[in-house]
Amino acid sequence: MTRDDAGGVATLTLQRPGLSHALRTELLAEVQAVAADESVRAVLITGTGRAFCVGQDLAEHLESLRGNAATSLNVVVEEYNPLILALSAVRVPVVVGINGACAGAGLGIALAGDLRVAAAGTKFTTAFTGVGLSSDSALASRLVHCVGGSRAAQLLLTPDPFTAETAQLWGLVHRVVPADQVLGEAQALAARLAAGPTAAYRAVKTVLATAATDSLEDTLALEARLQSELGKTADHLEAVEAFLEKRAPEFTGR
Repeated sequence: MTRDDAGGVATLTLQRPGLSHALRTELLAEVQAVAADESVRAVLITGTGRAFCVGQDLAEHLESLRGNAATSLNVVVEEYNPLILALSAVRVPVVVGINGACAGAGLGIALAGDLRVAAAGTKFTTAFTGVGLSSDSALASRLVHCVGGSRAAQLLLTPDPFTAETAQLWGLVHRVVPADQVLGEAQALAARLAAGPTAAYRAVKTVLATAATDSLEDTLALEARLQSELGKTADHLEAVEAFLEKRAPEFTGR
């Protein structure tokens, strides 16, 4: 995989569709690195070729099964869980440019982002029960939050492919564009977010992380605390002044 930085956006590009041990290890390291990099104000994750990410590299997995089936899926705890937790810990906006097929843990990674741009006609599938497994990569949780328990059960129990257009209707992706425009659209969206009020975005992600499970009282208290903190930022002052002066604000992320 590769990392390219420009204008406050760190772009992570998967160079192969299957999640091998090497790719999972490299992706985890890069996600942790961008999360700790204060110059990064937005992250873009995308793929190359005809696929974004189709989940586990099954050829590599078969070798592991034949070697020791009892430990072959320790990889979930040892590699997939840390990766999803690292993605969830990124406090700046994460855009996912889904350039092609998206399946299994690849769908879990895509849904771990905040906003998704997908190529028209792209096929999605949960995939897991098709190979005799249940979900990993927090896919069950993400689907329940995105589409509700009933449709989540349908998608996981009957892993039939569905298109980007259907995914958009269900709220799983936010924009569908021609395949040759995915990278440009995703880059433009990431650049817009990188030029925005970084602290406010961080607060929004903090609230959203627990909004579905917190009590009303807890959500109100969290919102009040975060608003108080944001009220002291240079970006908030700049935005108010810009509004009154009828000009576009210039955010610095502070």
